[in-house]
Amino acid sequence: MIQFENVSKKYAGGQAALQNVSFELERGGLAFLIGHSGAGKSTLLRMIMPTEHPSSGKVIVDGHDLRQLSSRKLPQYRRTLGVVFQDHQLLSDRSVFDNVALPLRVSGFSHRDMGRRVRAALDKVGLLGKERIMPGVLSAGERQRVGVARAVVNRPSVLLADEPTGNLDPELSGEIMDLFEQFSQMGACVLIASHDLALVARYKHRLLSLEHGRLLSGSHLGGENHA
Repeated sequence: MIQFENVSKKYAGGQAALQNVSFELERGGLAFLIGHSGAGKSTLLRMIMPTEHPSSGKVIVDGHDLRQLSSRKLPQYRRTLGVVFQDHQLLSDRSVFDNVALPLRVSGFSHRDMGRRVRAALDKVGLLGKERIMPGVLSAGERQRVGVARAVVNRPSVLLADEPTGNLDPELSGEIMDLFEQFSQMGACVLIASHDLALVARYKHRLLSLEHGRLLSGSHLGGENHA
């Protein structure tokens, strides 16, 4: 589903963000992307979006070489992605319903289908009764769940999360992780960038560990081999 083939990324000035990274994540798979600040996690996620391209190597998602996608096909590809951010990135002047509906409006869904999908997504994250509330009155955990609902409302085949539990306490972090596991069990390919090693250690999922842009083999955490 997601394939990186000898991917390297160098920025102006010669800084190497990724160096010869190769891995494959199957449909329905869930993996944690871990590493120190500046290890290359965000760069790797941006290549899947794709807001950046490799300096060398290939990024292939669902059989599509992302560098070869035409400008006409790129929006269609991005509709197969869901992205969850650490800071929610919700519109404060829009209701919960309108925030979740944004990807569907862009895709041209009818009002009827939009309502049905938004309510289904909010139900999945336990917020069905709060669709008309403004984000500012929600708790941090609720805002993050709105972000998750928005990411999955389009029923993406790939779900990316960049530090999705960074601002949450352990209990709320566990609730968000339970949601990601549900989506992977439904067939989505889920990749979660996280620096929260205590959270990662609670789940027995594959680890993709970056160190100075290189993918380590045989990553270990808490005495278990997750690679």
